[in-house]
Amino acid sequence: MRNLNNVPKIISESKSIGHAINFKWTKKKIDHLLDPLEGNDELEKILIQINHKASIGLSAALLEWVYWRFTGYTQTINDTQKRIEALWCSVNNREQTNPLLFDTNLDISASGSVNGALWIALMNVRMIDVLYRKGSYFLQHELVGLVLLARHITPKKKNFDEWFNQIITELVRLYPCPYKNEDLDEMAEAVYDSSTEPVICREFFFDSEFKYSLEASENAIHNFIDNLDLKSNPFLDFSRKAS
Repeated sequence: MRNLNNVPKIISESKSIGHAINFKWTKKKIDHLLDPLEGNDELEKILIQINHKASIGLSAALLEWVYWRFTGYTQTINDTQKRIEALWCSVNNREQTNPLLFDTNLDISASGSVNGALWIALMNVRMIDVLYRKGSYFLQHELVGLVLLARHITPKKKNFDEWFNQIITELVRLYPCPYKNEDLDEMAEAVYDSSTEPVICREFFFDSEFKYSLEASENAIHNFIDNLDLKSNPFLDFSRKAS
């Protein structure tokens, strides 16, 4: 899975590609996705159990669910693809990526079932990227809305649920968060350094035959980066030396 031209099997099986845009997109749904923490305590509790690099990898995978769902429906997809590439590069070394800026003035509304859903997804990813760069101990909380959105727009939700439940179980086991939730209030101004966390790769999320090891993950993510057109992606800056 060396580039984003390969559709993950689970996403194809979920009928996400080319399916009619028939999910509900009401003001109530929009408001819930924009402020998703209330009523989703169990999802939040499990997300805070994974570390930062796992959170960025999960963000990239969830954004890919959104990317394939809207392929063919909007011209914004290419920009979305570049953001997914940047997230994976950021897992490897965030110093070689640029901030995932998006609608900095919050001008665009979330109305419209395609552009509105994509707007919410990209805004979520922007906030996750901001917190990752800051070393915020509250990073994982921002994933709740992205999980809910990806599930909502997926035609065969059972497929998404099975995928997510399997993935999050493995993430908690292999990429556990090193700090406790009850200590977060004391860490509001503290900075967490995730640079020593083990890397995670796209195969972990989308290749059922991938055999996890730290070496396999490092090789896979390096292969992915080696196959990117680094110059065409404005969110990448490999002129910077790896720290």
